[in-house]
Amino acid sequence: MMRLDADVIGKRLRELRGDRSQQEVADAIGVSKMAVSKYETGLSIPGDDMKIALADYYGQTVEQLFFTQ
Repeated sequence: MMRLDADVIGKRLRELRGDRSQQEVADAIGVSKMAVSKYETGLSIPGDDMKIALADYYGQTVEQLFFTQ
């Protein structure tokens, strides 16, 4: 069964961001730096549109990036 885990998602997003700033990612996907921070710390899970934007930005599928088994 696939499920969302905010902490796992946050860790993946931090790892994928690498040396890029949160502001760079935020600008690229059209959200605030605070939103990116909340995604990365597990305080918030992105909505469907942002899931798609982040997956595209990082060259991942939505399933790879957001769902665990």
